[in-house]
Amino acid sequence: MAKESGFIGSIDQGTTSTRFIIYDHDARPVASHQVEFTQFYPEAGWVEHDPMEILESVKVCIAKALDKATADGHNVDGGLKAIGLTDQRETTIVWSKSTGLPLHKAIVWMDARTSSICRRLEKELSGGRSHFVESCGLPISTYFSAMKLLWLMENVDDVKEAIKKGDAIFGTIDTWLIWNMTGGVNGGLHVTDVTNASRTMLMNLKTLNWDQDTLKTLGIPADLLPKIVSNSEVIGEICKGWPIPGIKIAGCLGDQHAAMLGQACKKGEAKSTYGTGAFILLNTGEVPIKSGHGLLTTLAYKLGPQAQTNYALEGSIAIAGAAVQWLRDSLGIIKTASEIEDLAAKVDSTGGVYFVPAFNGLFAPWWREDARGVCIGITRFTNKSHIARAVLESMCFQVKDVLDSMNKDAGEKGSLDNEKGEFLLRVDGGATANNLLMQIQADLMGTPVVRPVDIETTALGAAYAAGLAVGFWKEEDIFESGEKAKNSKVFRPAMEEGIRKKKVESWCKAVERTFDLADLSI
Repeated sequence: MAKESGFIGSIDQGTTSTRFIIYDHDARPVASHQVEFTQFYPEAGWVEHDPMEILESVKVCIAKALDKATADGHNVDGGLKAIGLTDQRETTIVWSKSTGLPLHKAIVWMDARTSSICRRLEKELSGGRSHFVESCGLPISTYFSAMKLLWLMENVDDVKEAIKKGDAIFGTIDTWLIWNMTGGVNGGLHVTDVTNASRTMLMNLKTLNWDQDTLKTLGIPADLLPKIVSNSEVIGEICKGWPIPGIKIAGCLGDQHAAMLGQACKKGEAKSTYGTGAFILLNTGEVPIKSGHGLLTTLAYKLGPQAQTNYALEGSIAIAGAAVQWLRDSLGIIKTASEIEDLAAKVDSTGGVYFVPAFNGLFAPWWREDARGVCIGITRFTNKSHIARAVLESMCFQVKDVLDSMNKDAGEKGSLDNEKGEFLLRVDGGATANNLLMQIQADLMGTPVVRPVDIETTALGAAYAAGLAVGFWKEEDIFESGEKAKNSKVFRPAMEEGIRKKKVESWCKAVERTFDLADLSI
């Protein structure tokens, strides 16, 4: 890393918690603070957040992290050069320009309330589910922001009224935070970045502008939408009333794109982030690749207004770590998420049990909104350890399904990263601290899994973007440093090929059992 003194801050606004991390010039975290916030489930399949609570969580995290850094002797007040921001993607907010207040709670990315809107559009539009794929790379799905915005426009009177008056503005979480942090009702900047914009269904992947034909087809007014900027540029300065007024906001990426940058994924390299969901991205370079196997065409990153755009293929899995939370919070099988590793390790197999966590349908590569969760193969022999191990396996099987599709789309498995000619999957996210999970992942894929020392690469990626914009780091500092790879832990497959093949066949049977279950009556 460049030997410049000072610090870069990173806001990491996730699905269940917010963090602020302060990094030094060696990209080492010197202080951080994390706050969990409320999840609202007003109906089955609905998930909401309170935008005001998220805003407050960011303020608290910044203040507490600064206090910790100062207490440890770091002069962050005088040395903070800029901050970056990364956020949960697709989550949708509409708020009032005049009051600054949300007109409805935020509709979260995994929320499935828009399924009837999706079905209606699929019937009405000539291209069906793939009608907008050519422009935005995405199928019509409950996952993406445009569908959530349509639901708000059709179902919430306050939103309808504000749009009529010209007082409504739309944004994903990044837009909401930047608008508030740069002034709010007093001249706040209404912007988003190319990666978050690429997840709305409304941005043209080639022009990186809002697609006028799509807006017209869906009836979405263009004046609701923010300005699109790159991932690494000075966007604005933080206003008074925040813990760090005057500091530049210089980086912004959706969480999965930030993780790609944090893992320094170049063309042909893939990463998998294990959080509430799991997200696998393969950097395809400067040309978007259209998927024929259920993946999304999206951006990897664009590191400056004049920089080349890097594209990616993505497989999104709705439920990964959330299944562990379900075991803890809904079933009470474990008391803390970390307990699942010891519980699952008490048995050396699932005893023929397969669990598919299709709680709100299945995302890539299946795209079945009619799917619901199943647990099959249960016998009198089955105990909670078998269930726990089946939950861990479900995360790994889903990642394997996506990587198999990537292999078909990209024509090869990515770059051959080591002298043995092996494909290495880079992993990150909180769940990767689970060694058993990582070993199962390597076993089911049949290829090595590489875990970096710092598994929270999402926040690091946002810090990198901000640091690049203000000259704190150079691209070679990030992409050509071999130090991180030297200290990474590699999990190598130990499962026999015959067993792997049989288990994959059984998993596919289990997935098929989840289809067409959405309309089960009580």
